[in-house]
Amino acid sequence: MKNYYFDNSATSSPKPEAVYKAVEIGLREYNANPGRAGHRKAVEAGRKIYEVREKIAKFFNVKNSLNIAFTANATESLNFAIKGGIPQNSHVITTNFEHNSVLRPLFYMQDEKNIKLTFVNTYDEIEKNITSETKAVVINHISNVNGTIQNIEEIGKICKKHNLLFILDASQSAGYSYIDMEKHNISILCLTGHKSLFGIQGIGAICLRDNVKIEPILEGGTGSFSKLSRQPKEMPELLEAGTINTPGVISLGAGIDFINEMGLDKIREHENRLTKRFIDGLKDIEKIKIYKSLTEEQGPVVSLNIDGVDSGDLAQILDEEFGIFVRPGFHCAPLAHKVIGTYETGTVRFSFGYFNTDEEIEFALSTLENIALQI
Repeated sequence: MKNYYFDNSATSSPKPEAVYKAVEIGLREYNANPGRAGHRKAVEAGRKIYEVREKIAKFFNVKNSLNIAFTANATESLNFAIKGGIPQNSHVITTNFEHNSVLRPLFYMQDEKNIKLTFVNTYDEIEKNITSETKAVVINHISNVNGTIQNIEEIGKICKKHNLLFILDASQSAGYSYIDMEKHNISILCLTGHKSLFGIQGIGAICLRDNVKIEPILEGGTGSFSKLSRQPKEMPELLEAGTINTPGVISLGAGIDFINEMGLDKIREHENRLTKRFIDGLKDIEKIKIYKSLTEEQGPVVSLNIDGVDSGDLAQILDEEFGIFVRPGFHCAPLAHKVIGTYETGTVRFSFGYFNTDEEIEFALSTLENIALQI
């Protein structure tokens, strides 16, 4: 039975062939600890790390590539940004469409650092909720539940006008959307490498503007400044405690190369076309409810339910009987499900990637229609 992968919001699959090859080369040729020795192999590993920093800097317009630190994932990056960058006793504006990688650190800050939280649904509600105590705006660029896209250009202007820290969770958007740290006035950009950037799991990054101050929440070995009793204050060592995931970094670099070769616009247009085709096809199927974006733009993420079918049961049927891989449940974003009315039921999420095809979309639509007709 052929497999149909529609779970790209969780991790992109398959990866470009160049990514697989780059990881193998990284393991074979650069299998040393970067920054931890002066021998040739360690130096070569460090050079590859530096090259990928430069690629990330160019891709997201980070003015200083040394302001990019590698992390394990976006969750680690967001913990650094929120716990290390937001002052205590302040007010923070965020959205109901945040992932738990944002919500849980924010609730920690609420409980332990006395910050106040205001939740909005879309970017156009931000400015009217700013107070004299507001210090930061934390935004999920694209919802991993229903594809709601927030207007980061407008949010950046608002943050600049009111001198606010702008923390962007680009987990779902990096590699799909155009993101420019300077143009969009992003203070801290948090991303993961294993989704639309086509890297492997276990690699992420945090990117800072020059004027942003942050405190580390991890301390340890950095390979340099070894006599200091505390974590170095210089980036990237400030946020890079412990051995870097060199194969992951190399995979991320290969993923960015692939995007640059294909063209970001081409990738986005392909995914948008598939998403529209899927949504248009769903409209003709009775008993299916679609949960679309709350803004004018729709990311390549579509949540749905079939009347009378549990979301977990539907996902299991799709997997076991048709080879269709989707994600049921609450997607680590409980407040989003409250907003769209699925807090008790969850949804079945289809998320599309560059390697999905029109034929796959048609198979998914016909399968859903057949299931709905049998209910």
